[in-house]
Amino acid sequence: QVQLVESGGGLVQAGGSLRLSCAASGRTLSTYAMGWFRQAPGKEREFVAAISWSGAYTYYADSGKGRFTISRDNAKNTVYLQMNSLKPEDTAVYYCAAVRSYSLSYYAVSTNEYDYWGQGTQVTVSS
Repeated sequence: QVQLVESGGGLVQAGGSLRLSCAASGRTLSTYAMGWFRQAPGKEREFVAAISWSGAYTYYADSGKGRFTISRDNAKNTVYLQMNSLKPEDTAVYYCAAVRSYSLSYYAVSTNEYDYWGQGTQVTVSS
């Protein structure tokens, strides 16, 4: 069982930056591929970014390419999402998720591929 706790959300002006963290307990994250998703009011949860357990492979939704960076520190059991040049449309609750992985290059982009979820952290970008 993996417990995930997100932090780092908040209120920021457009053009600003935030770094979200996802801390895991219960199991080491070094054998889990990780992802970030977000959900705005009235919308479905959508993919933001994913990273393989090795950290060598990453993938981004078009909405975050060039602005967001996903990374991980397996020694700290933590995954990060650095968000720069934030826009009002980035406003959402951001969730991290984990899925067991036995492949160096595997990452997942669909919600139904993930087994564990955090409770989310609110990101609000004002115009």
